Amino acid sequence: MLSAMVSWLLRGVVMTAVHVVARVLLGIAVVQSPLHSTAWKTIAVAAVVFIALVWGGFDGIRDARAHPDPDDYDDLTIRWLKAGVFAGLVSCLICWILGTIGVQGISESSFFIEIIAGGSFIALLIFFPAFIGASLGRWLTRRDQRKEQRRLDESNRDDDTAVIERTDDRTVAKSGADPA
Repeated sequence: MLSAMVSWLLRGVVMTAVHVVARVLLGIAVVQSPLHSTAWKTIAVAAVVFIALVWGGFDGIRDARAHPDPDDYDDLTIRWLKAGVFAGLVSCLICWILGTIGVQGISESSFFIEIIAGGSFIALLIFFPAFIGASLGRWLTRRDQRKEQRRLDESNRDDDTAVIERTDDRTVAKSGADPA
């Protein structure tokens, strides 16, 4: 139970830090170069999405390797949903506080708008890429496992065929028949 909580809490804390850093750097970049704000916003969102996607992918790979049967997989959906909600609420609270005390470039929305709209957006911005990454990680691992199983089945089938052929040759040799 504690391990499951630590798992989503760790992801939530790290993604909170990623989002806060991205938003502070975005604020600095927009203040320094306001004409390029669209590019800076795109880069900031892409960084958060990329980190969630890659981390979710690693989770999916690790989970599929630990549980060969898909029925035994861990519930990564809820884990990442909790992490996304935590990161959304906490990062928006931190950014609202930073904007209130005077960090330039961070939007200065009202507290409720920041928490409700911003928190929801950040939760989805973290959850969806992580969910897609976990699904892709599991799919890639299962695909590799199926290829390996097929290769093993083929090598076992070749070994069985070789044993049968050797047995047939010995039978023919004992009977004295022509092995044509």
